[in-house]
Amino acid sequence: MDTFIPVESLDRQSLCRLDDIPDGGATAVDASLADGDESLILLRRGDHVRGYLNVCPHAGRRLDYAPGKFLLKNETLICAVHGATFNRDDGLCIAGPCRGEHLRAVAVQVEAGEVKLAQEA
Repeated sequence: MDTFIPVESLDRQSLCRLDDIPDGGATAVDASLADGDESLILLRRGDHVRGYLNVCPHAGRRLDYAPGKFLLKNETLICAVHGATFNRDDGLCIAGPCRGEHLRAVAVQVEAGEVKLAQEA
């Protein structure tokens, strides 16, 4: 079960257009969350987008190897620093130094072609 990061307010921020994320790919965006400004990973599959903090639970480093560029293989996301491998669908680390830990999920939704922060259900 996902534990979502709370959003800052009821005003749902637009993060990007759905078309800005390649289908099957990922991008990074900045968002204002309750704990401050954070980098988010947005992973797209068709019209569905999953959001996670762009922070590896192993060492607290960003997962991208260059801003907004991620290592994706099959159904996994790989940390560019130490190789931790995460399931795209639930953020579970299945290999590497933080096996068994999860990426921190951020609730997002697609509305009229825009990816926005969503209120926790």
